[in-house]
Amino acid sequence: MSQQKDTNRRVVLASRPHGAPVEANFRLEHQHVPVPADGEVLLRTVWLSLDPYMRGRMSDAPSYVPPVGINEVMGAGTVAVVEQSHHADYAPGDWVVSQNGWQDFALSRGEGLFKLSGPVLKHPSWALGMLGMTGFTAYMGLLDIGQPQAGETVVVAAATGAVGSMVGQIAKLKGCHVVGIAGGAEKCRYAEEVLGFDACLDHQRDDLTSKLKRYCPDGIDVYFENVGGKVFNAVLPLMNSKGRIPLCGLIADYNATEAAPGPDRLPQFQGTILRKRLRVQGFIITQDYAHRFDEFFRQMSQWVAEERFVFREDVIDGLDNAPEAFIGMLEGKNFGKVLVRVAADKPGEKS
Repeated sequence: MSQQKDTNRRVVLASRPHGAPVEANFRLEHQHVPVPADGEVLLRTVWLSLDPYMRGRMSDAPSYVPPVGINEVMGAGTVAVVEQSHHADYAPGDWVVSQNGWQDFALSRGEGLFKLSGPVLKHPSWALGMLGMTGFTAYMGLLDIGQPQAGETVVVAAATGAVGSMVGQIAKLKGCHVVGIAGGAEKCRYAEEVLGFDACLDHQRDDLTSKLKRYCPDGIDVYFENVGGKVFNAVLPLMNSKGRIPLCGLIADYNATEAAPGPDRLPQFQGTILRKRLRVQGFIITQDYAHRFDEFFRQMSQWVAEERFVFREDVIDGLDNAPEAFIGMLEGKNFGKVLVRVAADKPGEKS
């Protein structure tokens, strides 16, 4: 992943995908490194976060944020190092969480930057995972919307993914019976043996519905939704009265170009919500909970310092490999939080 100091590589959206993204939807460009003006800093991307929500931004359908424009840099959260600074609050060598997107370098006037300090500097990538948007999403979605109580049953979709793995571990800290749902026997073993889930069920098998009934004998109180599709259809009938469903993502449908075949399940869904008085709430972490980040960061930092969590990173080297990694993530090929190592971990190292 060699990088010339005077060249800024950037991955732009070349075309909008129809269905699943393909590599032709992206284009790698080379430009001169931008020069910071007064009040600006030049940031060098070290870690790039890949997340399912980016698929929605590749489409031009109405959403909670504007889509990525054709020929624009793909947006993403990043951990970066200040290379040059004409800003009073930042000095060269400072580490920050930023929104550089899929590129080597970016300019910033300081808005939205979060300076890293203390123990997190030993693992800067955690600022995009356990101690960043991933952990923040799991923490607020489960605790504020799901409101799990000790002894309740919590079911987590995409259980070994970046968010799902954190949700399950937080639920265990709260004294819950935790059942994960993941794709494949290896991931399910990991959820049980490493993450400490009480059980994990393979959605690739035909017996998901019967297994859910077996491992959730008292029904389901909280279902953390990351997937949708057949997983949601299996969970819904087992929801208990006054159950809670934090709706974080629907990755099973992100690439859909038409309605799923089969009967219309909307009346069943609405009827179940009514009869069981379910709470179903979607949320966008940056829009709904930005004002509570400090609360999350204090608590999660304490838990991380106490080594309460296991957090697996699926690291891909090189910005040019980001499109392939992103496509694979949407297909479930990843195992843990997907990160691209764009440059060396420390300034001065060869990258």
